[in-house]
Amino acid sequence: MKTKILFATLNFDGHFKPLTSLAKHLQSQGYDVRWYTGKMYRQYLEKISIPHFPFQKALEITQSNMEEVFPERKKHKSMVSKLKFDIREMFIRQIPDHVTDINTIYEVFPFDLVIADLAFSALPVIRETLHVPTISVGITPLMATSRDLPPYGMGITPSHGFWGRYRQHLLRLLSRTLIFSEGVREMNKVLRSYSLQSFEGTVFDIPVHRSDLFLQSAVPGFEYPRSDMNKNVRFLGALLPYKTEKQATVFIRQDKLKQYEKIILVTQGTVEKDIKKILIPTLEAFKDSPYLVVATTGGSQTKALQDLYPQENFIIEDFIDFNYIMPYADVFVSNGGYGGVMMCISHQLPLVVAGIHEGKNEVNTRVGYFKLGINLKTENPSSEQIRKSVVEVLENPGYKQNVRRLYEEFQQYNPPTLCEYYIEELLHKHASSKKQLASQPKAHAV
Repeated sequence: MKTKILFATLNFDGHFKPLTSLAKHLQSQGYDVRWYTGKMYRQYLEKISIPHFPFQKALEITQSNMEEVFPERKKHKSMVSKLKFDIREMFIRQIPDHVTDINTIYEVFPFDLVIADLAFSALPVIRETLHVPTISVGITPLMATSRDLPPYGMGITPSHGFWGRYRQHLLRLLSRTLIFSEGVREMNKVLRSYSLQSFEGTVFDIPVHRSDLFLQSAVPGFEYPRSDMNKNVRFLGALLPYKTEKQATVFIRQDKLKQYEKIILVTQGTVEKDIKKILIPTLEAFKDSPYLVVATTGGSQTKALQDLYPQENFIIEDFIDFNYIMPYADVFVSNGGYGGVMMCISHQLPLVVAGIHEGKNEVNTRVGYFKLGINLKTENPSSEQIRKSVVEVLENPGYKQNVRRLYEEFQQYNPPTLCEYYIEELLHKHASSKKQLASQPKAHAV
């Protein structure tokens, strides 16, 4: 009988797409793989032949409608305030509806295992109420609290001296008891409503501590050293989206790639619609320069940018296949999406990053800490900041060397086969525990 695996993800590309390569590999190895996610991914899942269970009771919260579903989100301007709101409203308070949907799925598809992205907050409830093993997948930098590090979410690099470590201790205390304490209180309300044990710690610890296994996209060399790594954490290497040859787009300006000695690739992803944040400053910085700038807009105001910047050294498109263009590029300018950074490392491409919100501060501090590029530490870089940083990365070979060293570490990992190995190990352990429990003598009332 085939092992039945349910993938469960939220309606965000960075949470959904990295897991598709794992799902397709497991399917190719004979597992019965199906997926619970929003209706927006129905066609994508049809194309890659994975059966889809759409959200029924759960809200369809997407990257583009968050502030339509939650208008009050606009009132939260600071990074921390916005993050606290998202934790409460988009993740924790959606748990009961996701649990209801998955319980309904279990009646027709009694799965043996659930694999979910770390933000799928219903996973601890599913694990304890349906008594199935669960795997949480880290598609952000490792979030779990460590005695060696500052608290997650603030974008602070670690200190190793006495006073630096003491400051980190105070910040962890502040984070747990004041800044993010509301999230834990909300989570514990939900857990108690299912008669489950409350959680002590921070909301960022829950995916690791309340899953049987935590599979982290990355390698140890892209994480801050910690002496208290959780025992259920496994590094997988770079989790990148599944892609067929048919899905690859043809880059029609190949002739341009050979005309320039240096190529700058710039994007601000598909979520960020404000082209003044990164795209315009980068294009302004390199008008009529000796560099070729390849800009992908994610579909935001492409024609307007093409009209505004007709320079010969610019290519501006809606979408460009990064797997094709990255081997030609010399530096990548972006807001620091985790998947994009993983892809850059996989193509030995140094970076200039500018982003703070939606966890990008944690990604970008690592880019700067490991000297894989330059972290501008802002949401709104100036043209001059971008120009100077790009030139510095292009002229200083150290950045390229650091990325290459990390690339070599990534090459030692094969995410799909590692994932399968860990799944089999977990299922065997779970089956042995059930068998052992069943063999124990039953207590009888006297």
